[in-house]
Amino acid sequence: MTDPYLAPNWASSALLTIDVQRDFLSEAPYGVPGTTEVLPAMAELAAAFRRAGRPIVHVIRYYNEDGHDADLVRRSLLESGAKIVIPFTEGSALAEPLLPPGAPPLDPDLLLGGRPQRLGENEYALFKPRWGAFYRTPLDELLRDWGVDTLVVAGCNFPNCPRATLVEASERDYRLVLAADAVSRLTDTGREEITGLGVAVADTGTIAEALGTLGDGAARD
Repeated sequence: MTDPYLAPNWASSALLTIDVQRDFLSEAPYGVPGTTEVLPAMAELAAAFRRAGRPIVHVIRYYNEDGHDADLVRRSLLESGAKIVIPFTEGSALAEPLLPPGAPPLDPDLLLGGRPQRLGENEYALFKPRWGAFYRTPLDELLRDWGVDTLVVAGCNFPNCPRATLVEASERDYRLVLAADAVSRLTDTGREEITGLGVAVADTGTIAEALGTLGDGAARD
């Protein structure tokens, strides 16, 4: 993380968590293996960003019961009757260890309308309709408005949504860090591929230590 074009600027960083919803936890019928196991590291990472006063965006998925406007690879499964992150169901909720104190329930009407939902100070949820967090979402505009140039990515199922999000963020010239112990299904091959894109790979402890050098950040409204 020493290249001047790639090194994280922690004072202008934000955390993205990807698809950390109950239906994607390891023990759920259509869950992603390893997701529950990395949930404590994700919660630790979110706590470090809160202490530093840096923004957090929890990016989520919703699927319609009939499968329309889902990824093509998911439509047959949903049409067959699979119930996965259906709006207003318990399975679509964010995993509780990730939530800030006093966070309200997710508001599907607001989120499906393309608007962010405030969950706490400096902390929001945002719906994405496909793999990457930037596709058909206002994420880039939000981050630019906050002066963010560095993104730390954590969450569920690295080969799909976290990796797609990293590629999209790279195309928009963000400095990028993947929290290796706070993402499920990261392989040595995947790690090698994204480092070739200029993504730094670090563990939660290293990231939290770097954020700790900022002191108690002033809350951003």
